[in-house]
Amino acid sequence: MRLSRSAKFVLAALSIATLAFIYLPLGVVVINSFNASKNMSWPPQNFTLHWWQVASQSSGMLSALATSVVVATASAAVALLLGTLLALAMSRYKFFGKQPVSLMVILPIALPGIVTGIALNNAFRTLLGIKLTIVTLIVAHATFCIVTVYNNALARLNRMNRNMEEASADLGAGIWTTFRLVTLPQMASALVAGALLAFALSFDEIIVTTFTAGGGVETLPIWILNNMFRPGKAPIVDVVAVVVVLISVLPIFFAQRLTAAEKSS
Repeated sequence: MRLSRSAKFVLAALSIATLAFIYLPLGVVVINSFNASKNMSWPPQNFTLHWWQVASQSSGMLSALATSVVVATASAAVALLLGTLLALAMSRYKFFGKQPVSLMVILPIALPGIVTGIALNNAFRTLLGIKLTIVTLIVAHATFCIVTVYNNALARLNRMNRNMEEASADLGAGIWTTFRLVTLPQMASALVAGALLAFALSFDEIIVTTFTAGGGVETLPIWILNNMFRPGKAPIVDVVAVVVVLISVLPIFFAQRLTAAEKSS
């Protein structure tokens, strides 16, 4: 289908306007992180690295950063294991209730975060009688991180040629040997991409975290929320927000590169 010159112009203008609406506020946050004014007066009159130095010496921020990294890493690891197993089951086997199970796996990421948070809070505290800790937070994050690994792994499995697996079985290799030497190498890039996306998804999650983190467990997004309205904290919050953006974007960037490289090969 060919578009007229006017249609191309309209689409280009709409695309530029949409991207500007999304990214200009992020640009303001980045600039404010170097703003010398404590009150964040705009436009900035002078620029400084002082707020970055203050943020790097904040014990509360560093502790929250470490907590976020631990939670995101653990959640991605759990999601990688369970998402891969679920994808293998859905791709390689037929069983009763297969479609409802597939829907239930994907549903957590489609539900509003506040609904998921309330449901998990009730499950932990009311049904199971478990005290909220960092472990419950990791479990909560893993419930929606599984989806990214599952979708990547399932898409790769559905595109894979099963002749190599069948040949491995015909030559006497067991299930685990075939998986380790034949299936897993072909899935590796998809699994890495899914794990990176799961890490990014967990790292900047705040709504589910609010309902499932125990007392004293503070992730970086929660730290930002708790400090953004405190007097004199706005510049430091802007610095931390930039850090969150960078840490969230890098896994997504590498996941995209892995996926693009796989498609081109």
